Amino acid sequence: MDTHDSHSSFIKTPQQLIVVVLLAFLVPIIGIILVVNLVLSRPTAEPNAMTPESVAARIQPVGRVEFGAGGGAAAGTRSGEEIVKAVCTACHQAGVANAPRLGDKAQWAPRLKQGLNALVASVVKGKGAMPPKAGDPSLTDEEIARAVVAMANEAGAKFKAPAAAKPAAQKQAAAADGKAVYDQTCVACHAQSVAGSPKLGDKAAWAPRIKTGMDSLVQSVLKGKGAMPPKGGNASFNEAQVRAAVEFMVSQSK
Repeated sequence: MDTHDSHSSFIKTPQQLIVVVLLAFLVPIIGIILVVNLVLSRPTAEPNAMTPESVAARIQPVGRVEFGAGGGAAAGTRSGEEIVKAVCTACHQAGVANAPRLGDKAQWAPRLKQGLNALVASVVKGKGAMPPKAGDPSLTDEEIARAVVAMANEAGAKFKAPAAAKPAAQKQAAAADGKAVYDQTCVACHAQSVAGSPKLGDKAAWAPRIKTGMDSLVQSVLKGKGAMPPKGGNASFNEAQVRAAVEFMVSQSK
């Protein structure tokens, strides 16, 4: 019976023996070379990594503060309080560079004596450490006036701020609404001057009415006047719609 030696060598030929001997020498040597290269090697920098632009990009702060009225509001429509909060507090809150602190009556007193126009002009042109328009060129003169009034009145002044202008889009919408109301109701009388109503476009007929002021005209329509019933006979109209219709007729009759 043949017997099988489970511990017999896998080397069967002289060629296999030569391969095993070579591997026994080469594998440790290759391992030593790799370890030495790993220890002695130094990391190489990207060729463009040290350019001024790359360095500036790496050291740029995570966040930054930008001064401006911002908020997405259209130029000319921002309130004084909004502008003070977004632009002016950066210096006037703590009195940076001798800026009068908000609410400090003693510091504001000599400035208030100059009057609103002089204060606004100093902001528009810039004064001392304050750049023109407080560093925000998007501000209109009216917005600057509103901001100055807000700060001055907090310090005891009683200036009156200019009213905020309506954005162009709002004006266009109001004009469209006014024409729609006119076409729906007012045209019945004002197109032909029925019952003595001023005809649309008749400057002579509208002139004395326009002199009474927009509020007076709106109130006469809301309450009714002469043969015209309240709200022109359409009780569903609100005051804004009535005003829009009056503004449209006036704009067409100047």
